[in-house]
This record gives sequence, C-alpha cells and structure tokens, in this order.
Amino acid sequence: MIVGKTLILNASAEPLTFVPVRRAIILVLKEKAEVIEEHVEKRIRSEKREYPYPLVIRLIKYVEIPRRLRGIVTNSILFARDHYACQYCGRHKSEFRKGEYLTREHVKPLCKGGTDTWDNVTTACSACNYLKGNRLPYEAKMYPKATPFEPRYIVLVLLEQSVDPVQRRYIEPFLKRVH
Repeated sequence: MIVGKTLILNASAEPLTFVPVRRAIILVLKEKAEVIEEHVEKRIRSEKREYPYPLVIRLIKYVEIPRRLRGIVTNSILFARDHYACQYCGRHKSEFRKGEYLTREHVKPLCKGGTDTWDNVTTACSACNYLKGNRLPYEAKMYPKATPFEPRYIVLVLLEQSVDPVQRRYIEPFLKRVH
C-alpha cells in the first residue's frame, strides 16, 4: 500500500494542493505531470517496474485556481502568515515567557473604525497587544515590522497541513504579498 502525499504545482510552479502519492504517480504515468522532487530513500515498486516516490510534481498544462480567500481571517492562518512572531517586538512564539501567547492585533483598533480584515490585522504577543491597547500605531509609538496583507488562498490551505521541508520550499515563496 502506498502512503503519503505529494505536492502538486501548477505549470507556472504555483502550489495547488496535495494528493495521495498513488494519484501523483498516475498523473505522471498519464503524462499530465512531471516529477520535480522525489524522496531520496523511497521507491514505488510494481511487479515489473520501479518508480520514484514523488514529493513534488508539476502539471504539464496550466489550470485556473482561486486567487484569494476573501474576508475570512483566522488566527491559525494569521499566525502562519506572520511566521509565528510578534510583529511589534519581533519575538518568535518559542521565545515567549510563561503566560505569554500570540494574539490577533488590529493595527487600527475596531473602536476607532478599524476592520477585522487581512490588511488591518497582525500577530502580536500578548504583552505587546496589551501595551498598544486601543491606540493607533503613532499614538502608541508602536509600528508593525511588516505591513499586513491578504495571503494567497492556496498557501493558507497548504500551511494548515504538516509539510515536508522539501515541499515547504515550493510553498513559502507564495506566502508573499499578492500585487
């Protein structure tokens, strides 16, 4: 039995989704995709042939995909977008003291007309969020290290899963701002 998942890239090299390894092999055998990265130590064997264990494949023909996940801001995706680091003090969650945690912080507070949208929320440690309070960045003299942005749809979906380091290299460049 073949177990595992393969990352599929569009013909443009943009990440699309994960499929079972068996499905990836079928796409390659039907010449609808090509193997870009394979597992070094694993092989797939049949009675007569041996195939590479595909970690990443690329489609031969380009397919249209949805570009954005509009309006839905979740903490898990927000924290992934900001690499699990406070956008004010720069500390990663692994550096937090006991009792500190990641929070959703509104750059322009809701009480001052801000919105709960990708371009107004950022990741903050609980200490920085408390310190900034309901003030605007210039009032608190606290500015996010990066401008908040709406990440690409597929990257949000892919980051929610456990990803092999080789596969992650193909996903992370697409986390960057969409123009």
